[in-house]
Amino acid sequence: MKSILITGAASGIGAATVKKLASKNVSFTLTTKSNLAGLKSVIQFAENRGAKVKYICGDLAEILFLQELVNLARSSTGNIDQFISNAGYADKKEFGVFNNDDINKSVQTMAISFSEIINLCIEDFIKSSCGRVIVISSFVNKSIGLNNKIFPITAAAKGALEALTKTLSFQLARHNVTVNAISPGYTKKDGNHSALSKDEWDKIINKIPLARLARPEDIANLVNFLLSNEASYITGQVIKVDGGLSLL
Repeated sequence: MKSILITGAASGIGAATVKKLASKNVSFTLTTKSNLAGLKSVIQFAENRGAKVKYICGDLAEILFLQELVNLARSSTGNIDQFISNAGYADKKEFGVFNNDDINKSVQTMAISFSEIINLCIEDFIKSSCGRVIVISSFVNKSIGLNNKIFPITAAAKGALEALTKTLSFQLARHNVTVNAISPGYTKKDGNHSALSKDEWDKIINKIPLARLARPEDIANLVNFLLSNEASYITGQVIKVDGGLSLL
């Protein structure tokens, strides 16, 4: 049985990934900061597909919680085979508005928590016969100023996350563990988008070559492939799934 740890699993890309991967051969450890209702819905789906599921709620900015999370994941099968780092959020505060607390929170939640989890369970991936690490990044550190919007805090955190991904991929390559990042474009979420208004979303959709937002399932399908044996020669990559947004 394969043990998979997924952060940010209660909605959106995280939830779609759990649903895509769920089977009787998978043991999940899932986490969310506060969306317990959403997480329980995802858990029910996964268990109906035969997967084993453990879950925990908490703040990825807290090192004690990260230790508890990793211990829980390891307790399922004795080892953690694969890790999908999905937790994150968009913050559009501009320079002159955001403060050090804002940027520290963003980097801690997305980049530092990733490195802490890796440090806690890197030996698990090395021991595994199917070790994989996948990071869900973003377009905001690449397509700067699209629709006259910037996300400096999120861009900083995601840029750091991608740098960690590439260096980790080099370190783990000799152990046959692959490490990749996925960079989605604008992606449809559960409920209403909070970062932009409806008019802003309509303008953006009109600019995307494929003329739609990404569906969470679009990203989950690539996660599924990268975790498979068919992707065993792909590592150190930041793969864009953006409907052609990066062509602009």
